[in-house]
Amino acid sequence: MSSILIVLIGFIFFYLGYRFYSKFVSDKIFEINDSSFNVPSKELKDGIDYLPTKKHILFGHHFTSIAGAAPIIGPCVAAYWGWLPALIWILLGTVFMGAVHDFGALVTSVREKGRSIADIASETISKRARIMFLIFILFLVWLVLAVFAMVIADLFVSNPSSVIPINVQIIIAILVGFLMYKKNVEALAPSIIAVGLLYFFIWIGTHFPVSVDSSLIGLSQRNFWIVALFIYSGIASLLPVWVLLQPRDYINSHQLFIGLGLLFLGVFIAQPIVEAPAIRSFQGESTPSIFPLLFVTIACGAISGFHGLVSSGTSSKQLEKLKDARMVGYGGMIGEGSLALFSIIAAVAGISLVAQTDIPHVSEPIIGMSNWELYYDSWDHARGNKALAFVLGGGKLLQSLGIPEDFANTLMSVLVISFAATTLDTATRIQRFIINEFGQSLKFKPFSNKYIATLVAVIPAIFLAFWDVADPTAAAGSTKSAGFVLWPIFGASNQMLAALTLMVITIYYWQRKKPILPLLIPMIIIMIITFISLSQKAMMEFGNNNILFVLSILLVCLIIWMVFEGVIKVLEINKRM
Repeated sequence: MSSILIVLIGFIFFYLGYRFYSKFVSDKIFEINDSSFNVPSKELKDGIDYLPTKKHILFGHHFTSIAGAAPIIGPCVAAYWGWLPALIWILLGTVFMGAVHDFGALVTSVREKGRSIADIASETISKRARIMFLIFILFLVWLVLAVFAMVIADLFVSNPSSVIPINVQIIIAILVGFLMYKKNVEALAPSIIAVGLLYFFIWIGTHFPVSVDSSLIGLSQRNFWIVALFIYSGIASLLPVWVLLQPRDYINSHQLFIGLGLLFLGVFIAQPIVEAPAIRSFQGESTPSIFPLLFVTIACGAISGFHGLVSSGTSSKQLEKLKDARMVGYGGMIGEGSLALFSIIAAVAGISLVAQTDIPHVSEPIIGMSNWELYYDSWDHARGNKALAFVLGGGKLLQSLGIPEDFANTLMSVLVISFAATTLDTATRIQRFIINEFGQSLKFKPFSNKYIATLVAVIPAIFLAFWDVADPTAAAGSTKSAGFVLWPIFGASNQMLAALTLMVITIYYWQRKKPILPLLIPMIIIMIITFISLSQKAMMEFGNNNILFVLSILLVCLIIWMVFEGVIKVLEINKRM
């Protein structure tokens, strides 16, 4: 299979999905063409969280908030099973499940005055369901905050050339926000200039890498960056959205489109060979089953519960017109699917351009084995390398365009860090909203204070990042950050959240006598996948990792409880009809 053909198949499928299927669900279920509908960004406008925003700017925020490191890491790891299963799941999952989920969560929240899906569950299902949702979301977002902060900190340490461009981008974004909202300058020109400046500082960063002297600050470099990132995300989440969040995300959306454009152009220039088989035929002793692990490994590259939190947490409060929801919600997920598509290309084809000695566990070139076979020789290596295939393969594709190696590597690092950082402070803002709602449900007034809520959002995540526990996958006496120990359960729990969100939306529109099969079918599929995955995880971790075993069992019970609540509500509604 040609790498160019895979790219073309992916783009055509995404185009057809947006052109036809998004219009179908828009017209038949969500009915977004009502121009008289008073959106919450106008009705509740406060200039801080609720602010009417042009769709292209909001698309930039939404897209970059959902496009963190997960849609890069997941597909890179899933390439272990070959290119075909991963490609099929990314394409079908994005068009028929993930994009519908994101679109539905956005429209439903807008119709309910910008309330979160957890809050909407209170009326749609029950007050018990709302409490369950809120608790689950709190722990999931704390985990996301901890792990993303650690990932970014590790990238700053390993790629010091990325420090200057990432931090200068914050200053540039604030200036762009000032021009847009205080001087009424159209957004396009300043944002393009800002991207140009960002690339200039990427060049500066390659010549002036920044490392922190741990002896002067009393912290390791990694821990210093973790603390700095949480201080930044806390402040950024409290600022009005126009000051930093919107302009920075708009700039990042241009950066991503330019980056992806260069990478896909590199595919057409370099035409790397697809070294991976369609489906893996050789099995190692520890090769895991493709079902259901493939589906929860790719996770955000096909469907993600976290996206529903962004849709109903920040994007719904900024939507200027109801009809813009199609581009923002459905289109944003198509963008994320495109990112996942390139991650697959990098892992199965771009890796062929890399020198064998750049593969982590290979010290000398090995004749007779392809780079893909060496890179994915075992499951442990595949999941341990995470997004390295994206960085290595992507860097080589950029170099095929004549871009110098140092600049190409820094550009790839900045690309990954930018979107991880965007997710970090968006998640902090969302967590503040969730804590506010949690306080309202418990009638605990301190949680209504945005400063207290922000501290509660950040402090447990710092604890997860700094707290070292026994590493169940290493030798006795080895320790690991609690966030990383808990991370293996993220894929399944994240998709479980998506299934539960789909259940709320399905019942919501069923009550309004809309056709619900486009919502119900993905809900059932994802619920089955997560139930089996978590059950298998519990059995695998029994006696090995008590923390993951207990959490897996709790999440399985949570699924059963939520389904039970949903069935009770459906029977109750059925009696009234």
